[in-house]
Amino acid sequence: MKRITIDPVTRLEGHGKVEIFLDASGEVENVYLQIPELRGFERFCIGRPVEELPRITTQICGVCPEAHHMASSKACDAVYHVEPPPVGRKLRELFYSAFFVTDHTTHFYILGGPDFIVGPTASPAERNIIGVIAKVGAEVGLRVINLRKQCHNVIKMMGGRSIHPVFSIPGGVSKPITEDERQQIEAVAKEAVEFGKFTLKVFADIVLKNSDYVKLITSDAYAHKTYYMGLVDAKNQINFYDGLVRVVDPDGREFAKFEGKAYRDHIAEHVEPWTYLKFPYLKKVGWKGLVDGKDSGVYRATPLSRCNAADGIGTPIAQKEYEKMYETLGAKPVHATLATHWARVVELMYAAERMLDLATDSDVARLAREVAAKGFDRALYSQVRTVPKEMPTEGVGVVEAPRGTLYHHYVTDQQGIVKDANLIVGTTNNNAAISLSLKKAAKSVIKKNGEITEGALNMVEMAFRAYDPCFGCATHSLPGKMPLELVVYDSGGRKVSEKRRL
Repeated sequence: MKRITIDPVTRLEGHGKVEIFLDASGEVENVYLQIPELRGFERFCIGRPVEELPRITTQICGVCPEAHHMASSKACDAVYHVEPPPVGRKLRELFYSAFFVTDHTTHFYILGGPDFIVGPTASPAERNIIGVIAKVGAEVGLRVINLRKQCHNVIKMMGGRSIHPVFSIPGGVSKPITEDERQQIEAVAKEAVEFGKFTLKVFADIVLKNSDYVKLITSDAYAHKTYYMGLVDAKNQINFYDGLVRVVDPDGREFAKFEGKAYRDHIAEHVEPWTYLKFPYLKKVGWKGLVDGKDSGVYRATPLSRCNAADGIGTPIAQKEYEKMYETLGAKPVHATLATHWARVVELMYAAERMLDLATDSDVARLAREVAAKGFDRALYSQVRTVPKEMPTEGVGVVEAPRGTLYHHYVTDQQGIVKDANLIVGTTNNNAAISLSLKKAAKSVIKKNGEITEGALNMVEMAFRAYDPCFGCATHSLPGKMPLELVVYDSGGRKVSEKRRL
């Protein structure tokens, strides 16, 4: 049996490798996504005061600390049986929308975009952010950098720090924003809306007008019929911050709809000996292995999954683009894995519009003016935080991270000391589906007795990269490594060729 190793997969957050096994005739027999690093962050949480976790869990990852910050603080709300005041909730969502704009921008232009903007089989020297800038122009690169900088300034302004925020606390947020800050955020939000429109145009001009790309997106090599998961509001529209978890089956029919605290009634986690990353699945369907279809409990929780699970999206420009996506790709749900990039751009537009809505919200603006006029006193503090007064017990917090539904579950003693913690992150939700996508892509692009090119291996990675996986969230290791080494063995286990990518 021949063995091909892609180690590590490139343009993702964290580290992982792909093992491809060929049978004696040279056909792809199996593919494994291996996460060799041990993830143990839940253990770090045990024995600590639960109110510390919204600050501690941000250290899981420097890419999406805001997602863990928000899920953790919502779990703490539930532990203390407290609801944030309306303005406090809106400030949380405003902060979170700025984060979503930044994160989706990063993936589209820097991580996922090179495969489409530059080309999936282009030279690795060009298939990167530098190649993207060369293709779309330096002014576009500057615009990407500038928007990310402005959104990070908003995150720092509201969150106290630009990477590991200390803004959201049990019962609400630590402080309101001033009128001057609100006006700055509004200006950034307006720029984000224009940037969202521009990005949609880039996608339409470069990707949708290229028939080869459209064929690639809609090809069977990158398609799986699975269940789909996402948070929805009362209108069954996408919401990143709050709502019920909705699951639809491969035919688009609602399969389940539940509060985050009931996740264990619907989700179980399977373990395999060859990876430290678990495989969540739908309990009521069951674990049938790494297979897709209605009889398999495998589900996906991605931007496309959120679109598939929802009936719409709650801002006007994003809704129009949402409808355009389904008109182009066909009836819901869309099973094309690479269409996740399109859904991500639609969500970028939604996050920008939602950010502007919240920055100009009448309650947020009123409080900002009061802070400017009176200063920040105890009376105003009560408008952004409900101080917990009940005995701490157990709670679950759920948000949509950019790469999937994120669950934080804490159990405490009567003093609020954590006795147990469980996290299911977006990448973990998608682990089984990622493995399915890698195998199908490999079977498509690696031909019997054919030459294994760097471009072909990148097209395998594209199946992985569409999920925007983050192993900073899912696993932890020191020191990590960045070169790619490809070794081919014959059926007797003898090395026949070797290539390295430094």
